[in-house]
Amino acid sequence: MTRVGVPNARIGVVAGGLGAYWPQFDGLKDRIDDSSRHVIARIADLGATVVDAGLVSDVTEGVAAARLLAAQDLDLIVMLVPTYMTSAQVLPILRDVDVPMVLLSLQPDRKMDHARFGTGDWLAFAGSAGLPEIGVAMDRIGKKPRAIAGWLDDPRVWRKVTRYVAAARTTRLLRTARHGMMGHLYPGMYDIATNITNVVKVLGGHVEVLEFDDLRVRFEKVERQAIDRVMAAVESGFELAPGVDTDNIRFQSQVSAALDQLVDDYALSTLAYFHFGQPGDIYGKLATGFPIGATLLTSRGIPTVTEYELRAAIAMLVTSALGGGGTLTEGQALDFDAGVVELGHNDAADLAITEHRPVLRNLEVFHGKGGGGASIECGVALGPVTQFSITERGNGRLRFIASEGEAVDGPHITIGNTTTRIDFGCDPGLWTEEWAISGSTHHWSMARGHLAADLEVLADLVGAEFERVQP
Repeated sequence: MTRVGVPNARIGVVAGGLGAYWPQFDGLKDRIDDSSRHVIARIADLGATVVDAGLVSDVTEGVAAARLLAAQDLDLIVMLVPTYMTSAQVLPILRDVDVPMVLLSLQPDRKMDHARFGTGDWLAFAGSAGLPEIGVAMDRIGKKPRAIAGWLDDPRVWRKVTRYVAAARTTRLLRTARHGMMGHLYPGMYDIATNITNVVKVLGGHVEVLEFDDLRVRFEKVERQAIDRVMAAVESGFELAPGVDTDNIRFQSQVSAALDQLVDDYALSTLAYFHFGQPGDIYGKLATGFPIGATLLTSRGIPTVTEYELRAAIAMLVTSALGGGGTLTEGQALDFDAGVVELGHNDAADLAITEHRPVLRNLEVFHGKGGGGASIECGVALGPVTQFSITERGNGRLRFIASEGEAVDGPHITIGNTTTRIDFGCDPGLWTEEWAISGSTHHWSMARGHLAADLEVLADLVGAEFERVQP
């Protein structure tokens, strides 16, 4: 399966310096231009499309740069502060371009050559003189100051810049994402009820409200060849447990093909669904047929989740964009002997991050839902993992919640669920307490890798709160 790509971030780069210096110190402007080209090349190497606004030496050039940058559909601006400059020079950019900005102060090397340097040489290292002034200007006009300081090839600096580029790429994905909500809220699950307007306000994108009839009409038009293609994917991607119902697998394959068509027709980035239906009607039957199709879509980078969990689907989209994949997760149990928390869910998995080939196991009853059939059983690959939840607080604000741990080996229950054993480095009861009071809803994304720092930067760029749970 080909995973859906993530768009390149569009990042504007502008450098600055006090124009009065250029005629006073030969070679200073050339040195700053060299630094700017170096920064642009490194940001481009991170997978960004870079818009170079040049060097701002005075207010007039600042106005021109602001006009250029404002017209470029940018996700982030990196302002290079290699030497001192006045805040007035770049105030037009700070004021007129409504894009998150990072101030980047990079001196050419780790330290000055104190015995040899003159004033012009020093000024190439003097970005730290101008940085606070620009930060004050940003605060006074209501823009959040962000600053990174170091030297040109400082590994610490470039780890931070890499996070900003990844976050900017993800904000572009979110701004253009289309989220499907099909069916209705699982009765009584008030924590996952979502203010759609609020989500779109903060994260961007669009929410398409769909009916199960939209799936039904496509299900009825699925051709045999499409079913056979899904069956072939099932055969290559899953292990069939003894007693699994092959007729149910074929039915789910038809549902899967219909879901593919639905996703294509509405250009969906995610799909959250739920429906009970009545015994024997087509809608109730369709509602039982998602495990295979939801898994295949999720594994293509189109999170498809049960129980109408829009924000968990978006969380999975985010962690997937950051390179960690994402599988729908909730609490299962605590193993106090092993010191681990067991997490997982039923229905769908992300095949890109599983430890072993997933098993299709037949269940007579999908707990808490209608019907039964083949269900997905697997766990996330051993090693570092991140739990990521997007919650909506009582005051309407979105909060990003992250927690890092290690997926470890051990026994799993065999009930057709995605189960992973996580060591959070503390008593499992303590972690559960802290996660419970963080505001997380009872569904979230589990991803591979440690992504908390990346998620914190993303929260900053979109204007969401951030909390890290790490007892």
